[in-house]
Amino acid sequence: MTRRTFLTTAAAGIASRVRAAAKTPNIIFILCDDLGYGDLGCYGSRIRTPNLDRMAADGVRFTNFCSADPVCSPSRAALLTGRYPTRVGVPRVLFPEDKEGLSLDETTLADTLKRAGYRTMCIGKWHLGRPQQYLPTSRGFDAYFGIPYSNDMTPRVLIRNTEVIEQTANLETLTQRYTEEAQRFIEKSKGGPFFLYMPHTFPHIPLGASQRFRGKSAEGLYGDVVEEVDWSVGEVLQTLKRNGLDRNTLVMFSSDNGPWYQGSPGKLRGRKNTTYEGGIREPFIARWTGSIPAGRTVNGLASMMDVFPTVSRLCSTTSPAKPLDGIDIWPLLHGDKESIERAPLLYFDGWDLQCARSMNWKLHVARHNTAAYTPAPPGGRHSYILPKPELYNLATDPDESYDVAAENPQVVAQIQTKIGEMLRGFPEPVQAAWTEAQLRKVNPNMSTGSYPSPAKQ
Repeated sequence: MTRRTFLTTAAAGIASRVRAAAKTPNIIFILCDDLGYGDLGCYGSRIRTPNLDRMAADGVRFTNFCSADPVCSPSRAALLTGRYPTRVGVPRVLFPEDKEGLSLDETTLADTLKRAGYRTMCIGKWHLGRPQQYLPTSRGFDAYFGIPYSNDMTPRVLIRNTEVIEQTANLETLTQRYTEEAQRFIEKSKGGPFFLYMPHTFPHIPLGASQRFRGKSAEGLYGDVVEEVDWSVGEVLQTLKRNGLDRNTLVMFSSDNGPWYQGSPGKLRGRKNTTYEGGIREPFIARWTGSIPAGRTVNGLASMMDVFPTVSRLCSTTSPAKPLDGIDIWPLLHGDKESIERAPLLYFDGWDLQCARSMNWKLHVARHNTAAYTPAPPGGRHSYILPKPELYNLATDPDESYDVAAENPQVVAQIQTKIGEMLRGFPEPVQAAWTEAQLRKVNPNMSTGSYPSPAKQ
């Protein structure tokens, strides 16, 4: 080989590697509905989840990944916008008869990826608005297949794009059908970058599993359902491998909120619709062969809102006009850092702020006067400022059992100050709810605490 030929060949090789490095990854986000922190084998469950366990072994598993809300619609809004759901018009669960949805002024992750040349599809539960202008095909997705809200809501229609194709979806075959749709989309999209958002309907009740999985787990129908979802994840990963897409696809898996009537929050306190960790903290697994080092566990704090800015940077998309609340967590995924300093994560229940988490410190500042899913007391359900804020060190006390506020007054004061500063930038309903909670007293002898009003700062 002549020197000129050698240099030409070397230059071509370098150029090829540069092109390969510059190629943006495919993105797959698989989201469960009401799956608990303790419902996967790799998080300590007895339920058999070999595919997700292998995905964690081949990638990274997070132990402090928080959804942005303890119920469905708000959490999904946070995922797709990178912003608190109380900013984007989704403070509560949406219902089929609702005329509103995720604010039409918001930019979704699908919007940004589609503008960057990605093919986009949503398969599964949408739950961000039923009117056509709020459906996935109006929010950046080229195609949609699924039930547009929770499967306990009626009518339980199955939709393709905007057309109802079944008036009552068959729950027993649903996971299988979602999986087949995902496989077809990957096959058709393998020639260019794609974004597959796959929010499963399960394990939200009512539960349904195919004959292949029904009665096969040792944990009842709930276990059957989770094992079928695990199978589905395995089928998606096998489809990527079969098409040579492993090394150019970032696959992520999580859940929208904690478990409802069934399922396990692990050793965390609380369940769905509570702002204890059991309602907010979720499994999060990410795999990108050759780019994310295998076999790692990350204990650093991360949020559902971080997916948008992280994917946006990896895929070189333009930033939305509105500022994001999430941060780029690629250094955690890649192993460059064990944790990233960030502003406290605020925990809302509807419009009501309840807690703030600053790294491993979590401060409870308010609570409703009745438990979730119980009748409202006379006078209605309201948020009350706690007479004394409760501080928990989640590094040593993950189930929030031991209040250490008295021993750490400086930490309490710092988080209280940040709460006041942050709330100034939230919409008026948040600020009004916070002000009302401060004025409301449990009884004349109880203090409302001392939290700076965002409107007065």
